[in-house]
Amino acid sequence: MLACDSFFPHTRDYENQSSKIHFQWIGHTNFNPSFLFYYVPLHIHKIRQSGFMRGKRRLPSWLRMERASGESYTMVKNLVESHRLHTICTSGNCPNIGECWNAGTATLMILGDICTRSCKFCGTKSGRPLPPDPGEPDRVAQAVKTMHLKHCVITSVDRDDLPDGGAAHWAETIRRIREVNPGVTIETLIPDFRGKTEHIDMVIDAGPDVISHNMETVRRLTPLIRSVAKYEVSLAVLRHIASRGVRAKSGIMLGLGESEGEVTETLADICATGCRIVTIGQYLAPSLEHIPVVEYVTPERFEEYRKTGLETGFEFVESSPLVRSSFHAEKHVKERLHDL
Repeated sequence: MLACDSFFPHTRDYENQSSKIHFQWIGHTNFNPSFLFYYVPLHIHKIRQSGFMRGKRRLPSWLRMERASGESYTMVKNLVESHRLHTICTSGNCPNIGECWNAGTATLMILGDICTRSCKFCGTKSGRPLPPDPGEPDRVAQAVKTMHLKHCVITSVDRDDLPDGGAAHWAETIRRIREVNPGVTIETLIPDFRGKTEHIDMVIDAGPDVISHNMETVRRLTPLIRSVAKYEVSLAVLRHIASRGVRAKSGIMLGLGESEGEVTETLADICATGCRIVTIGQYLAPSLEHIPVVEYVTPERFEEYRKTGLETGFEFVESSPLVRSSFHAEKHVKERLHDL
C-alpha cells in the first residue's frame, strides 16, 4: 500500500479556518505516477498556504503585525550593528520590534547572544558562550547616548558558566550607563542567578530604577518549559529585590495550556513577593523545535486578567496579546517618579 502519509507524516487530516486537506490511501491498482508530479506539489502548496508547514496555525486577527520598517527602525538597526551589540528584540523574535524600533527604543542584551540554558519557549541561541566582552559596558552606554534615550532597558542571557552568573558585568554596565547618561532611568531584566542573593545584590547596588525577573508561566508548567529555573527560586528572587526597596517587576506568558485558576494563583504568588508591576502576553512559538502554542488567548480574556491583577494588588498591569516584558516600560518609571 502507498499512502500520502508516507510523504507527509502527520498531515492526513489538517484543518484551518479556510480549508480542509484530507489525504486518501492509494492502492497499487489505482496508483498513477502523475500523482507525484501534480497532486503532491499541489497539496504541498495548499499546506504551505494554510500555515501547517510553518509549524503553526493561522494567527488570529488580533495577532497580525505590521512589517518592521521605517527611518527610525533603520537607525536603531544600524546603531546596534555598528556598536556590535545584541538585542532581545531580534534574539527573542519579539513581535513588537517594528513599533519599538520605530519609536527609537530597543532592549539591549548583554553578555553575548548565546545562553547556557535551553528553555523550550525561548528563541535565543543556547550553547557554550564566549567570555564576557570587557568593552561591552561602554558600547552599551554610548548606544544609549546616541539614541537619546530617557529610559533604557537592559537584559542578558543566562551565564551559568560564570562564577557570579555575570553579575559583575551587569553592575559595570549599569554604572557605565549612569556615567555617560546622567538622568537616564534604567530597567534591568535579570536572570535568576540561581537564587544567589550575593549576586543579585551586585546588580541592586549598581542602582537601576527597576529590576525585573520573569516568572514566565504557572507553577505546573515551569518544569516543562523552563530549563534549570524553578518557580520558587524565581519568587525568592522577586522577594529579595522588593525587600531591598527596589521597584520589582515580573511577567508571564499565556497560551501554553494553563488554566484561568493557575493564572490567578500565579498573579497572587508574584504580588505576595512585593512585586507591583506585571506584564501578561501571548506566547508565540519561535520555531518548530519549540513548545507549540496550545491556545491563542482572546483580547477580552487578557482584559479580564488585567482587572484580576489590579484587584490582586498590582499597581501596573500590562495585559494584552502583544505585550512583552519591556513593552512601554518607560511609563511605569515616569508615573512612579511623578508620584514621588
